[in-house]
Amino acid sequence: MSSSMKLSQITFSESAKIEILDLYGKSVDADGFIVEKDNISERVLTPKGEEIQIEEWAGVRKGSEAFVKKDTFSLIELAKMLE
Repeated sequence: MSSSMKLSQITFSESAKIEILDLYGKSVDADGFIVEKDNISERVLTPKGEEIQIEEWAGVRKGSEAFVKKDTFSLIELAKMLE
């Protein structure tokens, strides 16, 4: 990893996560999956094409609507992309 790259951890409460999703036009369905606010049957997908639940959500990549899971593999891939 580049020495100039820095990853920080920020933790949000559930209510703050909902507010952030709202800013992106997203919501959470009855099963806990992130969905399009105007079409709750359309679940949001990660860059790998996986549906993502609110408790798995780590954030959105800068300049995109690429939702990232908080598992180790997804975060390593994100770090590599940011190098």
